[in-house]
Amino acid sequence: MAHARISAKLPPNIDPTKAPIAFGARALPKLNEELQSPELLTRQRALMALCDLVHDPENVYQAIKLGFLDNLKYLLLDQDSTVREKTTEVLYIMATHNVGRDGFIENGVIPALSQLLNDPVDICRRNMHRAFEIMAELPAGAVGIVESSLISSLVLKLKTELDEIQELILDTLCGCLCVEAFEALATGAVPILKEKLTHPSVAIRSKAARALLGISIPLEGKNIVWDEEVIPVLVSLLEDSDSEVRANAAGALMNATITTQGKYAALSADAIPPLLKLVDDETSKVRLNAIKALTMLSEAPEGRKTLLNHVDLFRGQLNDSSEAVSRAAKIAIKVIEWKP
Repeated sequence: MAHARISAKLPPNIDPTKAPIAFGARALPKLNEELQSPELLTRQRALMALCDLVHDPENVYQAIKLGFLDNLKYLLLDQDSTVREKTTEVLYIMATHNVGRDGFIENGVIPALSQLLNDPVDICRRNMHRAFEIMAELPAGAVGIVESSLISSLVLKLKTELDEIQELILDTLCGCLCVEAFEALATGAVPILKEKLTHPSVAIRSKAARALLGISIPLEGKNIVWDEEVIPVLVSLLEDSDSEVRANAAGALMNATITTQGKYAALSADAIPPLLKLVDDETSKVRLNAIKALTMLSEAPEGRKTLLNHVDLFRGQLNDSSEAVSRAAKIAIKVIEWKP
């Protein structure tokens, strides 16, 4: 099926020639001056040259020291779409370096970038979300996004954004939900994520299941996942053709079935047979999450009664190549065979 692509191709009337780079230590200061030029073409050329330079972390360090971030934050609101596009690209590349991420947090770049959430140009929004995705991979960056009160906006954008950008938003949310899930829950994230579980895109299904795994860590999340009847949908994903979807669905079930109502919702959805099939899945992450989910279900008398007939399956994983899987299998056997 054909998908819309966000093009990075510049308009034909824009001169693609980069600004001449000054020699040695003068290079970055000169570009910093050109970023503030009233001439549109000068700003565009300076940004295009800067896109190349910021691939080097040493240049990123020097650029932050010279105050580039303040000028780049100002250019995010430039009337010219090409300036905004290249500014977001520079910031996205800078975010790939540790020194760049530190600079973002110290200089308030995250809230400045968020001003482009509704930008009419797709690639500007994509670059912004790529920067957010990278920031959310680290605890400090995820905290920065949460403290900028962006979680509600990101959740709601899942309803309207392009599929490619939805993937980035889901990745960002996965990082942030480990820090703070309550804002997302209050925004109605669970029903939105539930809808994404049946999306035609494998990546979106997988990332939505992973986000549900994170959002169901607090008790409030577990309760809402049960209340919104997400558990039967997660059970259906256990037979998905993609291993990452299966792993994340099993992981989300593992968290959701910690509560008694979650256990019985999974048992009612007949979760045990598909989970048993995953115990010897070729992917270790799938095996691990399936065993942990079954361990949760074995805490219910009905689940234990069924799983007592399959203890040998778990014993077969005691010598698994993954230490985590073998340890989970050992715990599962102990729980299943427990007697009061």
